[in-house]
Amino acid sequence: MAEDLPKSLIELQREANRARDAAMAAGYSPEAWRPWVEAAAVVQNAISEYAASTGANRFELEQAVKRAARED
Repeated sequence: MAEDLPKSLIELQREANRARDAAMAAGYSPEAWRPWVEAAAVVQNAISEYAASTGANRFELEQAVKRAARED
């Protein structure tokens, strides 16, 4: 499935991962975590929209995107 994934979904997940890493390094505060929460919402919405438009299993799609985003 990874080869069939849109690059845009993978890049959105990578952005969310980078935002998570920055938030974790900064310690907890609403200001530090807001970019992560917002980036996570964007990728979740994009995954939901893609799954709905293609008929893909949303859970399997999300897991595949997360795996692909971890790969270099």
